[in-house]
Amino acid sequence: MLAWPIYLCLIGAAVQWLLPKDDAQPSRVAALVTALACLGCALGGALGLTVEGGLQTITRIPWVPGLGIEYFLAVDGISLTLVILTGIAATVGVLFSWNIEHRPREFFCLYLLLLAGCFGVFLSADLFLLFVFYELAIIPKYFLIAIWGSKNREYGAMKLALYSFIGSALVLAGLVAAYVVSGAKTFSLLELAQFPFAETFQYWAFPVVFVGFAILAGLWPFHTWAPTGHSAAPTAASMLLAGVVMKLGAYGALRVAIVLFPQGAMAWRGVFCTLGAVGILYGALVALTQKDLKYVIGYSSVSHMGFVLLGMATLSTIGLSGAVLQMFSHGIIGGLLFAVAGRMVYDRTHTRDLMELQRLRLSTAFPFAAVTFVLAGLASMGIPGFSGFVAEMKVLIGAWQVYPGLAVLSGIGIVVGVAYTLRVIQMTFYGVASGEADLNLPAARALTEGDHATPISVPERFGALFLIALTLAIGLYPRLLLDWIVPAFSSPLFDGLRKAGGLE
Repeated sequence: MLAWPIYLCLIGAAVQWLLPKDDAQPSRVAALVTALACLGCALGGALGLTVEGGLQTITRIPWVPGLGIEYFLAVDGISLTLVILTGIAATVGVLFSWNIEHRPREFFCLYLLLLAGCFGVFLSADLFLLFVFYELAIIPKYFLIAIWGSKNREYGAMKLALYSFIGSALVLAGLVAAYVVSGAKTFSLLELAQFPFAETFQYWAFPVVFVGFAILAGLWPFHTWAPTGHSAAPTAASMLLAGVVMKLGAYGALRVAIVLFPQGAMAWRGVFCTLGAVGILYGALVALTQKDLKYVIGYSSVSHMGFVLLGMATLSTIGLSGAVLQMFSHGIIGGLLFAVAGRMVYDRTHTRDLMELQRLRLSTAFPFAAVTFVLAGLASMGIPGFSGFVAEMKVLIGAWQVYPGLAVLSGIGIVVGVAYTLRVIQMTFYGVASGEADLNLPAARALTEGDHATPISVPERFGALFLIALTLAIGLYPRLLLDWIVPAFSSPLFDGLRKAGGLE
């Protein structure tokens, strides 16, 4: 059942071409049914999964026997968490794309192809197959941004594509090198993970593969595509970029680079812990100075993904499990923030400029959006009770165990995060103090009166409430995911890391 999300997305993308091109409703409904079916398969597969024992094979058949390439899908608690996250983001993304009128069937076709690539990456246990799905995810997101994006969409799409392909080139070089050096004539992750690669080989292969994947995860200083791409993308693509696509890079860095080259990971631990901590603080400081609403959220994503990279680089069980939990948490919270910023605010006010937004006092026009944004902001700050608190706490504990100074630096980043979050909430929805600036009363009235007034729709309300409920559920009872995630690090797949001194 867990393989079906890939097939359903591919079938759903093909079905879009059979639907009327001038009527958006059939395309929306078909996309929503497909996304719900994917989420149902992911949840149904989770019920039958035994979390002990590591990767469990879903399907394994030869694909290119001469090169040892297989169509090999497998799942453990880490990949299952991200498959469910993808199903959630897919469903909510369709709800927040209900207003798409321009070439709707092409939009949802590309959207479903992107999802197929994401599901494929998280389920692949053959590294060549993983690379194919990884590339499949890059091409649709370029067109989604370039055609349906907003300001600077062509620049944002091209920058994202170039960064992605440079990262892919590094990854491919590392995979080919591992394939040749091992001499095993296989791309199976399970078999390559057991091969004792020489330390000297791992010292250069690890950073090549890790950085190649981590570019897509927003690793500082290779993060600059993220704010640009997020701000230019349509709402659903922003939600997927922040919610799922950045996780492809983080997942690859963990699943491939750390698993295959554990001694290299130990040797480079200090460097990548430092880059992760710098990313946390840098992203927060830059977000504090932004005047564009989407750029604030874009740089906050860089900061929050810094926690993922810092947690992974600690190579401890608590840090790694915190990193995976942070992937899920940021996927939910980041998606919610972009949903409010892109669909509820920008599509109605046609501005993302915080100076202009504060003159509209949107809390009066859109109280539901204001409350949603406040709750999403609290979750993003890491307030106890929301999913971000548990995830970031585990990462900080893991960092403190190996590099206490970097844990302190990351803690400062959290404090700055509180500052930029409060600032953006106040400027977007609650305006300025009396006497500092005049309200734009005609523009504010036009949001709620006249033919162009568009209240928050039912699909938008449902999607927002669903994401808020999820971040609260994981925040209040994190074992829902940790009972899947933590046992995965006890599997034989991580034996190499244990022997190298990690997972202590």
